[in-house]
Order: sequence, then C-alpha cells, then structure tokens
Amino acid sequence: MTRQGSGFTLIELLAVLAILGILTSVAYPSYTRQIVKARRVEAQLALLDVMQRQEQYLAQHHSYMPFSIDASDPDARRFRAWIGNSAAASAYELDGDACPGQPIAACILLRARPGTAKVNRAFADPECGMLTLDSTGAQGASGPSPRCWP
Repeated sequence: MTRQGSGFTLIELLAVLAILGILTSVAYPSYTRQIVKARRVEAQLALLDVMQRQEQYLAQHHSYMPFSIDASDPDARRFRAWIGNSAAASAYELDGDACPGQPIAACILLRARPGTAKVNRAFADPECGMLTLDSTGAQGASGPSPRCWP
C-alpha cells in the first residue's frame, strides 16, 4: 500500500517561511531608507519653492516674510508650512525667520524640521535631521551626513 500525499510537508513550509523571513529582514531596512530619502527630496523641493516665493515677495514688499505653521498674518499664510497635502500627512514642518544677526529685510532662513508635533511625529531623518536654506543660497542640515543636499 502506497500513500499518496498532496500538499506541503511541515519541513517544506518551515523552509519557505525561513526564506521569506530572511528576504524581509534584508528588504525592509532598504525600503525604509528609500522612503526617508524620498521625503527628504520632497522637503528640499518645498524649501526651494518657498524660497522662490519669498524672493517674489521681497521684490514686491522690499522685505522677506517670516512664517510658520501657526502664522496668523494673511501674508505669512501664503507660504507652505508643510510638505504634503495636509499637515498631519506631512513628514516635515516648514518655517522661515530672519537669518541670525540680520534683519528680515536682508536675509531669511528657511527650515524643514522632520517629525514635529504639528506634522507626522513618527517620521525621523537621523541621517540629515533639519534641512535649512537661506536667501544667500546656503544649504545645510543638522544631521551627521555631509551629503544631505544634492
């Protein structure tokens, strides 16, 4: 009498699960790094867009306009204070203020802060941290990586 089996044995099933576990442990960290990089590029593009709008504002009003997510001034509310469609879905909070030691009419410093209380606080960018752009064109980051801007 021969036994005809259909289906998988327990050993075969465990082997497949082990392979899937190994592939997942390798792929997931790479996937999350790519997500952080994509969000960082979104923040950089948003900073460049806001700086262009600030330059237009400067040409019309002879001064830059400080802004933040909590701004009540209608002129300050023109500037995007987050990078996504809504603050809750955004990875970075944007704001702008006078460069240190300079009046707002002469220089503005824009900041993109990752994962604040007013945007998606679960997001973090340990490689670059806060991104900055000022009206002189200087780009910076608070993180340890020297390659945060392309």
